[in-house]
Amino acid sequence: MSIEIANESGIEVSEEELVSVARFVIGRMDVHPAAELSMVLVDLDTMSDLHVRWMDLPGPTDVMSFPMDELEPGGRPDSAEPGPSMLGDIVLCPEFAGEQATRAGHSLDQELALLTVHGVLHLLGYDHAEPEEEKAMFGLQNRLLAEWYESLREAQRRAELAERDRRLLGKTGFTTDGDPLDPA
Repeated sequence: MSIEIANESGIEVSEEELVSVARFVIGRMDVHPAAELSMVLVDLDTMSDLHVRWMDLPGPTDVMSFPMDELEPGGRPDSAEPGPSMLGDIVLCPEFAGEQATRAGHSLDQELALLTVHGVLHLLGYDHAEPEEEKAMFGLQNRLLAEWYESLREAQRRAELAERDRRLLGKTGFTTDGDPLDPA
């Protein structure tokens, strides 16, 4: 899976975290592992321009998605095995997202993770124009985000246990296969 990020916003963000959450969602949504995604972080003026040009709505917004290939989440059971594809572009505006994060009482990183999930779901054909669509999309968005945070906590727990084991076993310990470590 290829995920490219270009930060043109002037605001420092954790690009690794954005790639992590995007990769997690794409994997959970059963998208071909060779799929490609582009993410661009822009300033308020650029986002305002895109918002007017593509949505005919004034002012900036938090996230916009520009799908490339027609995709259906999960595919159809009678269709051929899907191949790699270009999902499209997600455009994020960290400055706008930062204002939303402050109002919501959480960090910019948390807001950008949420918006990344939202953007990926739009690329996969989800929408929230109608109440039923909104309920389904936001429910899925919240579940995926919670699962991603849980996967981060689990990875941290495993790393802490591995470090504890390394300290306890020292140089005369054992590998994860149970073989003695070479004390030399």
